[in-house]
Amino acid sequence: MDTHQDAHVAAVLSLTGTVLAAGELPATAAGYRDLLKWARKAGVLRRTGVEGTGSYGASLSRYLLAQGVDVLDVNQMDRADRRRRGKSDPLDAQNAARAVLSGRARARA
Repeated sequence: MDTHQDAHVAAVLSLTGTVLAAGELPATAAGYRDLLKWARKAGVLRRTGVEGTGSYGASLSRYLLAQGVDVLDVNQMDRADRRRRGKSDPLDAQNAARAVLSGRARARA
C-alpha cells in the first residue's frame, strides 16, 4: 500500500504477481475497514506491504495487525528508478505488494 495523509492506494496481487485489484480508500477508520473487506474479496489476505508504517501508514498498520494480517514495512522505491518509471500511486502500491511477494520486504511493522 502506498500511504498518504488523506487516502491510501492499495493493490492486491496473486501469488504469481498478477494484479487482481487496485483502488484508493480514505485514511480513516471506516476506510481501513472498507479496505480490508475489499482486499478479502480477492482471496485470503495473510500479509501486506505498507509504505510508511511509522508515519502515514501507522494507523492502518495497527488496524491490520489487530485483524490478524501480517504487516511488512516497505521502503519507497529507489528515487532514480521512480524518475525513470514515473511517479504513480497505483504503481507504488503494486511495488509494495511485489516487495512482499519477492521477500525483499522483511521488516515487520
